[in-house]
Formats: sequence, structure tokens, C-alpha cells
Amino acid sequence: MTHAPPPIKLSRRWHYAREQAISFLMQQAVENTGVVSLAAGLVDFASLPVGETRAAMTTLLDDDAAARQALQYGTTLGSDRLRGLVREHLARLEGIAPADLGIDAEQLILTTGSQQLLSLVCEVLLDPGDICLVAGPTYFVFLGNLNGVGAETITVDTDDGGICPQALEQTLARLETEGKLDRVKLIYLVSYYENPSGLCLAEERRGPIVEIARKWSKRQRILVLEDAAYRELRYDGPALPSLWSHDAARDTVIYTQTFSKSFAPGLRVGYGVVPRDLVGPLCDRKGNEDFGSANFNQHLLANVLESGLYASHVEQVCAAYREKRDAMLAAADRYFADIPGVTWVHPHGGLYVWMSLPEHVETGFESELFQSASHTHGVMYVPGELCYAQPLAERARHQMRLSFGVQTPAGIDDGMRRLAAAVRAAV
Repeated sequence: MTHAPPPIKLSRRWHYAREQAISFLMQQAVENTGVVSLAAGLVDFASLPVGETRAAMTTLLDDDAAARQALQYGTTLGSDRLRGLVREHLARLEGIAPADLGIDAEQLILTTGSQQLLSLVCEVLLDPGDICLVAGPTYFVFLGNLNGVGAETITVDTDDGGICPQALEQTLARLETEGKLDRVKLIYLVSYYENPSGLCLAEERRGPIVEIARKWSKRQRILVLEDAAYRELRYDGPALPSLWSHDAARDTVIYTQTFSKSFAPGLRVGYGVVPRDLVGPLCDRKGNEDFGSANFNQHLLANVLESGLYASHVEQVCAAYREKRDAMLAAADRYFADIPGVTWVHPHGGLYVWMSLPEHVETGFESELFQSASHTHGVMYVPGELCYAQPLAERARHQMRLSFGVQTPAGIDDGMRRLAAAVRAAV
């Protein structure tokens, strides 16, 4: 007689991290191939850099010594060569010379996309019960990272300019009164064309937020995590300085960016610039996971940067996304303008349009609208309620994130037409 084995006893960390919304959305996309997805945060398929990658690959493999070096193990910090090139790239974005960045070479860490750095920061800084302050709405996958380490996430009042410095100060003062200030470890911000709202943190707020973090670092340092994943996807509007540039001492802001959006997500190369005394802890944790991100990919990307192929590709990508953004905004005007109570954000960059419906129309997975949109009208979106940290009953539940990254302009128009039909019926 065969006996069932005893159950596997899973960790508390698994319990924190289970049932991620991103897994559900990916499953829905696979199972419903006829659905027009305005949910997927993937990049434009047609502009993926096949030619540029082929040229860089050929150059790399034609040199046996360079190819063997690329095929060998790398280091936890990442390739010295690519880190030097990334340092020059960051300096160009900041409009200064590399020598004026004010960082040591080891403060720049190469990661498996910027998502790995977000995860590592949570693992290294946050114990269960520690507090991270976020905008509302904010990047919902990072909320999963915070849940995954048992952190408490608190939303700070946010408007069209991002997190309000006055509200941030008031939140920290309240937490001090409640005896919780010592648990605050992190403030998380998506500074450019935010996922999901498409908004930028206002320029006049960037310096004050760094100063507020310093002011309230009374018994332990409160760090600011600046997620600049979409920085290079700017289609119009002002070119803003990073929040990191306001941290003259380079000891308060953790800056992270990725080449996934601007070049190719399949390479999975991102980087972080971190305070000097955080380098060791992050590398200790990263060493446990991978001893260093994929070395071959780093050498390949180094060839792309050195050849000049990267800059021209970013121009092509921005042109493609500008057309798609304009197609989505035009479709919004065409199909939603006469629906009472529907509004949307006009983003200057990034991949997303944030839409709000009348407050009585819920958009969550279990809502009538989501079921109607996905099953009857054949279109999918990301429910806005996923992007808030509060208990579900306290969240805004009438919003949605629409992505223009994957679909063609014609597909965007079709998806928006289908979505408008579902919304019209719900309203």
C-alpha cells in the first residue's frame, strides 16, 4: 500500500510572497491568446535590436580570447569593462564628467535587470515589520518584493507631481509619535514616467525629498530607493535631473536603472549605484544567489555601448514608443471622451497610460468590468488597485494601467475600442 508523503513545510518568506498578481496576469495572457493585452508591460517586439546584437555578438566571438573571457565566470560586482562604460553612460545622463559623479568604482553594481537590485535591497535592509514608504499608486511588483520580506508598506499622499514632500514629512512625524520611526528604513520612488501612472516626480520635489530622508534619519539612516527604469524613454517634456543628483554626499539615495527597456530585456542587464557602506552587504547577498549576473551578456552589452549602436537604437525605440503613446491617447479621445467621469494621464515617456473611471466602477480581477472586458470584449488591463499598499477596502478601486508597449498602433486602437465598449456598459 502506497502512503502519501508528509507535506512539504514551506518557509514564512514563501507565505509572504505567494499569489503574486504578475503571475496571474501572465497566466491569463497565455491562456487567452485571442485577447488584446493592454496589460503586458513588455517592450515593443518589432524594435528589438536584432541587427545591433548580431553585430556585437560577431565582434565578440571573432576574438577567441575575448570570447573565452566572456564565457568564463564573472564577479559579483560585474564586468570591470561594462561598469566603466556604464559609469560613462550615467555621467552623460547626468550631464557631467565621469570623474564628477562622486562615486568609487565599486559603488556601481551590475545586476540581473534592475528588478534584482530592488529585491536585493529589500533582502538586505528590511526585516519583518520594518517600514517602507511609497507613492500611491506605485510599481506593484515592488510591493510584492516588500511583501516577500514581511515589510510593512505605507502609502504617502501623492498628486500629479508624485509624492508630496509635506505629506512625507507628516507621515514620518506621525510614525515618530507612534514610536515607529526606528522601523522606517526606506522610501521608494519611480522618478521617471512612473509605472503605473506615467507621471514624473516633480523637479522641485526631488531635492526636498532627499533632505527629508536625512532630517528624519535620527537613529538609523532612511535610504531613498530611486527606480529610474524608464529614464531614457522620454518622448517630449523636460529632461529632469535624477533624484540621486541631489544627494551630494552619495550616502542616502540608491539609484537603479536597466537596459531592459532601452535595449533588450532578454539580456537582463541592469545596474545600481549605492552608498559605499551598502556595497558589501548587497554583494554578500548577491553572492549567495548567483556570484554575479550573466558575464557573457555583460560583455555583449559592452560591445554594443562601445560601438555606438546603443545610442542610435534608443532613438529608434523612443520614436516607436512615441507613435504608440500617441495612438493610445488618440484612441482614448476617440472612444472614451464621451463617457462621463473617465479621465487619463498624458505621459511624456515610459510605457503606460493611467486611466480613472467613475468611483462606483470597480476594475479589480473579480469585478464585473474585468470579467466583461477579458471574456466578452477580449481585452485585458492591469487593475489599478494592485498598485496601492493599503488594505483593499482603503484603496482606490476604479483605476487601470494601460500599456502601449507590446501592441502595434492598430492593435492599441482595437484594444481601446474593445475596452471602451466594456467601460461604457459598466458606467
